[in-house]
Order: sequence, then structure tokens, then C-alpha cells
Amino acid sequence: MKQLRSHNLNQIERNTFPGGKLNNGLVLVSGSFILLIFMLGLLFYAAPEESSENTDDDESLLMYCAAGIKPPVAATAAQFAEEEYGVPVKLQYGGSGTLLSNLRVAKTGDLYLAADTSYIDIARKQDLVKEAIPVAKLHPVIMVKKGNPQNIKSLDDLTKEGVTFALANPDAASVGKLTKKILEKSNKWEHISKSARVFKPTVSEVANDILIGTVDAGIVWDATVNQHRDQAEIVEVPELSQAVKNVTVGVLTSSEKPQQALMFARYLQAKGKGQKQFSDMGYQTVKGDAWEPHPEILLFSGGVNRLAIQDTLKAFEKREGVSINVVYNGCGILVGQINSGQRPDAYFACDTSYMVQVQPQFSLPLTVSETDMILIVEKENPKKIKSVYDLASDNLKVGIAHHEQSALGALTKKLLGPLRFKDKSLYDAIQPNVKTNTPTADLLVNQLRTGSLDAAIVYRANISKVADKLDVVEIKEGRPMAEQPIAILNSTKYPNLMQRLVDQLTSESSRAMFESKGFRWRITPESL
Repeated sequence: MKQLRSHNLNQIERNTFPGGKLNNGLVLVSGSFILLIFMLGLLFYAAPEESSENTDDDESLLMYCAAGIKPPVAATAAQFAEEEYGVPVKLQYGGSGTLLSNLRVAKTGDLYLAADTSYIDIARKQDLVKEAIPVAKLHPVIMVKKGNPQNIKSLDDLTKEGVTFALANPDAASVGKLTKKILEKSNKWEHISKSARVFKPTVSEVANDILIGTVDAGIVWDATVNQHRDQAEIVEVPELSQAVKNVTVGVLTSSEKPQQALMFARYLQAKGKGQKQFSDMGYQTVKGDAWEPHPEILLFSGGVNRLAIQDTLKAFEKREGVSINVVYNGCGILVGQINSGQRPDAYFACDTSYMVQVQPQFSLPLTVSETDMILIVEKENPKKIKSVYDLASDNLKVGIAHHEQSALGALTKKLLGPLRFKDKSLYDAIQPNVKTNTPTADLLVNQLRTGSLDAAIVYRANISKVADKLDVVEIKEGRPMAEQPIAILNSTKYPNLMQRLVDQLTSESSRAMFESKGFRWRITPESL
């Protein structure tokens, strides 16, 4: 058998390569025979089922990253994946403008990091980016080789005889876009751009040309030079000195993993995490939040805001991967708790008067909405109440909020105090009829609906769910209105996270919720 096999192999070899030439007929027959066996095998072969388990690709995040920001982002991504949370981050590099163009077409991925916030702003307007989180600052400079052999000291020196330089493409790279904008203001762009030896699509490529000696100089980011201090140095010039840009990461609306994407964005911005990498590599850092994978934040809110904000808060919790502990109560009680030492990360007051009392501990407040104070009575108004003066009539059961525990109570006293009824203030005149003083208005609504009260003063926003089950008497005296401001605690560990929460509470989707609950919207583009 062994001799037969050897004989057959030798015969094939001779037939295949007789005299060094290919025997095409035998090859064709042999190939056909092998193909037939292969096809028969396919008939009996069952392909394995695709695994239902998540692969690395399923778990990974795709991030479009400006090429000039590669070193700290790559290092942070590796740390995030390998040392911390096991979520791989795939990085696709390019110029900020080029990446934005790619995003418009692809509409896939999770994160987009641009070296200039203007690209993020464009992406947001085009509904490509939802959240925007600054992670570093950049400043344009002239980069030259160590020792500055061409003695370049100004922009004009770039165009001296014998000097060659590179610029970044304004349509592709953020530093190129900024350079063009600055130089156009000083009427130098046309001359300098025509004198450039080459335009590069990324800042990294401009720097590389300088390092290898292809050109003598180029305009790049300060951080780019800082990463090559042994080979290059910075030349500061007045035209570029005041230009500072925020390196910003945006979470893409196309992301199917927004919670993980936001976690990595927060990681890039966090003290001791991404910020350390940026600092170590020569970037100007930003004020980052304390790092927690799943932060817990405390929000104090006046009870009147509950129905308008609760759905927005739940959506924010889910998307950001955070927990919000919300304390709803009368603003008098909440202010007392703040003044006794409690520190909510943000405070959403029932009325401006209760924000003023704790203002030094919070940022400048933003007035979000307003709502009217109204008089509510039983359906069909059996007591024939026509105005707040009727609350002093005999045999009425009246409910008002507590003037020390509640903003509504304080505003009620402020509204009725100046009004006169017989020989006293209307507020004092109705006191014999007041059967309850509550810290929140929702308790007054419930008591009126159960027949315990004939009338109560509440906010219009308090009756959005039961408006068809009672009647409203409009208050025409004084200024029966409350304004709802929100402010962030100055000492919060999460200033950026809290600002995103405020942004969400002041968004158009939040506006629709507020207006459906009886509030008037106060936010304007100028107020943001």
C-alpha cells in the first residue's frame, strides 16, 4: 500500500509538471473532482448558530476623536476599559470637521470629541449630538523645532524668504478653522495661506512635518507642542494669544448605549481620571466632577413643581445612570433644612422669595416658570364665592397654606395682608374660617375634594389633574403669582452633572410638561 501511494504521488507529480510545464488537462479534472467533493460537503454541513452572548463589539463604544487630542483620550480609554469598567472604547481619528462630515453620513456611533466646541454646536443644531461635556482647553501657537533655527518670532516671519510652514486645513481641522478666523480679522489670512507650503487635514500631521524637518514651522495647539518639548518649542504671537477653545465631547443621538457613553464622557472630565491624563500631557484642564460610576444627587424642590418635573427626572436618571433623591416639601421647611446645614446639590424653589433666603450658598438662579394663585371651590360653587373677600363670610370652611412652612402660605399672607375688610386686614379677617394650615397645596386640594373645605387658595399648577372636579375663582386683587427659580449648590461635587440636569429641566420637552400642568414658561434664549 505504501509503495502504491508513493507511485501515485510520483505519477501526479510527473503529469502535473512534466518537464517543468503544467499539464492543464489533469489540473482541470483534478480541480473539478475536488470542487465536487467540496460542494457535497456543504450539503451536509450545518453552520453553527450565532451566539446570543454579547461580543466585545456589542459592548464597545465607538468614539470619533479629533486627531490632535489622541494621546490623552487613548490613554483614558485604555484605563477606563482595562483598569476600571471593562467597556472597550474604539477610537476613530480625524480632523474635527472631517469627523463631523462623516457623522452626517454614517449617523452611527456613541461619542464625538472635537477640539473646538463650535463643531459640537453645529452637531447639536443638526440633532447629531445630545449632551456636550467640556474636557480640556486649547490655545493656538506657532510651533518650531527646538532652538528655533529660523528665529521665527511673529506671524510675518512665516513668510520670510527661506522659511517654510504648514497649516491645518480650515475645512477639516479645528485649529485650521480657528487660524483662518483669527487671521481674517487682521487681514493676514490671504497672504499667509498663499505662502503655506502645505495644508494638512489634522494638527498632528502639521506637527509631524515640523518634527521631521519637512517644514520649519506651523500653527498648532499649545498641547501639541507640549507633547514634543524635547524636539520643539512654542512661539507665542499677539494675534493668537487670546484665542482659547474648549475640547468638548458630545454624546451622539445615534448611540444605543447612552448610559455607558455618558459614563465615559464623565470619566474623561473627572478629577484624577481623564483630567489627570490631559494634565500630564500638557493640556489645560477644566473643573471636573468628582468621579463616581453612578452618582447620587440630592434635589430639594417645592411641592408645586412635582408633577412638572418628575418624568424629566426619571428620564435623566435612566440616561445618565445616576440616582436622584428628590425631597418635595413646602419651601419654608426646605429653607429651614438648608439653613440648618443640609446641602442639596440643587434647589428648585416654589417662589423667588424662598431662593433669596439661601442665595449665598447657590449659583445665580434661573427662573424657569410661573403660576397663578387661584381660589378653588366645590363644583358648581354652592357657597357662591366670587372673590377672596367672600372668604371672610360666616359659616365657611377655608384652607390656606402655612405662612412659615410654605411659599404659598407666605404669598397668601402677602396678598391678603394689605386688603382691608371692615376694620382689619383681610388676612386677619378670614382667620376664624381657616380650618387648616398645610405645608403644601396638594393637601388643600385633597381636603376640598373630600368636602372638608368649602374654599382654598392654591396654585393653578396644583389642580392640573383634577380641574374638572372643582371650580376656579380667579383672584383679581394684588399680584397673585409665584415664580419658580432653580439654582445649583456652589459646593456640589457634581457641578457639570447638575448643569446638565438644569439644562434638561429647561429644555423644550420640559417646557411642554410645565405648560401642561398649569405653568407659564419663563425661559428665553437670553436667559440661558
